[in-house]
Amino acid sequence: MTLEDLRRLIGAGETLRVEFKGEEQRPLSDGDLIEAVVCLANRSDDTPAWVLIGVEDDGRLTGARPRHHDRTDPLRLQALISNRTRPSLAVRVEVLTLEGKDVIVIGIPSTRSPVGTADGKYLRRALGGDGRPACVPFHFHEMQALQADRGLLDYSALVIPDARWDDLDPLEFERFRRFVRESQGRGDTSLIGLSDTELAKALGAVQANHTASAVRVLALLLFGREEALRRLLPTHEVAFQVLSGQKVEVNDFFCWPLLRVVEEVLGRFRARNREEEILVGMLRIGVPDYPPAAFREGLANALIHRDYTRLGAVHVQWHDDRIEIANPGGFPEGVRLDNLLVTPPRPRNPLLADAFKRAGIVERTARGIDTIFYEQLRNGRPAPNYERSNDTAVVLVLPGGKANLAFAQMVAEESQSGRALGVDELLLLNHLWLERQLTTDEASALIQKPQAEARSSLQRLVEAGLIEPRGERKGRTWHLSAATYRRLGEQAAYVRQRGFEPIQQEQMLLQYVARHGRITRREAAELCRLSPDQAYRLLQRMAKDGRLIRHGSKKGAWYEHRG
Repeated sequence: MTLEDLRRLIGAGETLRVEFKGEEQRPLSDGDLIEAVVCLANRSDDTPAWVLIGVEDDGRLTGARPRHHDRTDPLRLQALISNRTRPSLAVRVEVLTLEGKDVIVIGIPSTRSPVGTADGKYLRRALGGDGRPACVPFHFHEMQALQADRGLLDYSALVIPDARWDDLDPLEFERFRRFVRESQGRGDTSLIGLSDTELAKALGAVQANHTASAVRVLALLLFGREEALRRLLPTHEVAFQVLSGQKVEVNDFFCWPLLRVVEEVLGRFRARNREEEILVGMLRIGVPDYPPAAFREGLANALIHRDYTRLGAVHVQWHDDRIEIANPGGFPEGVRLDNLLVTPPRPRNPLLADAFKRAGIVERTARGIDTIFYEQLRNGRPAPNYERSNDTAVVLVLPGGKANLAFAQMVAEESQSGRALGVDELLLLNHLWLERQLTTDEASALIQKPQAEARSSLQRLVEAGLIEPRGERKGRTWHLSAATYRRLGEQAAYVRQRGFEPIQQEQMLLQYVARHGRITRREAAELCRLSPDQAYRLLQRMAKDGRLIRHGSKKGAWYEHRG
């Protein structure tokens, strides 16, 4: 770590991955030091973490005392931490001098399994009741949740010692078979003819030779009786709520097996979901308020990926202008908002995810996120978003409201013409429709792929006649084409977005200079709705042609009439 890195960490204050330990009031004992290291090791993400000894909680630099006679030996401190943690933790220790004060910097790597002190104390890093980072007790069920997040533990595969075969309902086994039969080929038809015991064994829901000897969490979730679920798996609950403003119209909670819950919630969804029709050629195509495939995938994802070690229900909330589906437990390790569309599938409960696929509830490709985005966008709706998700919950919002029927019709026409649009193209078109323009950098961030792939997607849309480029190199922007605006019934929007042709831009600049005496690059960019680079090149061209003369240099340059 450099001194500049250290200043930056101290300046940012304590966070979930940075802990200050001052020694102004009293020396930091070895025990307190080990507990701080253990706490930071048991954080929820895989980013580097640091303990800074010699910095007070308010960020004041007071210095660390020498821990080995007249100095601090980093290697001896590393050995102390390794010897007094279980499993042994390998950290990096440095002593840096900042403003004449020594700061002991302990770099703590992320761990794949929970770490405790040698005397059996486990702590984790979390936000305390006052909203500030703190070290709190690390309970066993939280350790299980952390390991599930990191793909080291499948909670749905754990055996429940008190569960018995009689806690499972034969009607739920038949419901599973019916889901497979009605899945239109998505499910595993080889399961239909199996007996209840063989079906449970095939799904991995029980441990068995000839008879079931142990019942796993998966068996209760799929086939458990309601009474057994409440007794043996009290964290499982699903809420369906209909909210109109501040009024609660429906507020039902279910502690049922998952397939029964899916059937009930989908039935309520279909009863409330309205549909409009558009004519595409000779076909009538329905445009629903909310795409059924997107809702089904969102619901299934919430049930599959929820953290069953946490209290709290999966909430399905139907608002006037949106549907929200929230489940306890944040994103699994490695999944973030900025890679949601491209990261490989990481189910928190792999055995449960496989059972849902074999039942035909979700796609076997495990790309449910793509389905949610694709279905929402092709029906002329705004893109779904997960921006309200945090470390303790994942929240999917499906925007509703009035559909853009012209957009949905255009997508359907492109598909009928053999030019089916993918998720990336739909994301780009939807953004251009709402925001009018975007840069290549923005396109790359939007589809969460490198710039080269973003440019390829944009070029395909240009070749299809759906969008047009404007400008060159880094100043290039993209907007919908005239034909696309015409198909969307917004011909005037193209003229406003396209702006002025070069000759018109030059005339506007000359008129501005005639009135105000001079013009800068920033003023030219605002006047002609250009990027700074495009405005610079336009002014340079006019100066070269002799219509303007340049004064000054770089950002201080300005232009006036020649002579």
